[in-house]
Amino acid sequence: MEHLELTADDLLLRPWREADAPAVRNALRDAEIAQWNPQGGPVDEESALRWVRRRADWSAGDHVSLAVTASADGVLLGSVSLHHINGDNAAIGYWTVPEARGRGVASRAVDRLTRWGFERLGLHRIELCHASVNPASCRVADRAGYLAEGTLRESFRYGDGRRYDEHLHARLATDR
Repeated sequence: MEHLELTADDLLLRPWREADAPAVRNALRDAEIAQWNPQGGPVDEESALRWVRRRADWSAGDHVSLAVTASADGVLLGSVSLHHINGDNAAIGYWTVPEARGRGVASRAVDRLTRWGFERLGLHRIELCHASVNPASCRVADRAGYLAEGTLRESFRYGDGRRYDEHLHARLATDR
């Protein structure tokens, strides 16, 4: 799987590279990414490099993480990952840099990796959770075909240290 590359319109989803670390460092310092994708401490060059290396190592078989880039110039636009892969179930997560927001980047990347997970990994169910106070992530879930299933009360501690309710969405291989 290390050579996996997926396309979605003008996007290229590809494995992480050590050369991505500076762009990842900048992205993870963005206030919205830091809030909804907490890293557990300050993000410096070394922690960004560790982040990239962890996501590039798929050897455990429990995740597939890809850089989302512009196919035209390779600029990093975001991240999309299948994680908690267990049997035919998984979860999906994502973020986008500020310049990529509002352009459908996240929903296209989530949809593309979801379809790949169903087709190539034989997944049946993929869950997507987001803080209930994050309407942009709710729109991503909806646009990527993830149906709302309910609210998980105070289920995750986000970047500001507070626990938030989360909306649970899911997509099944049998969904249209």
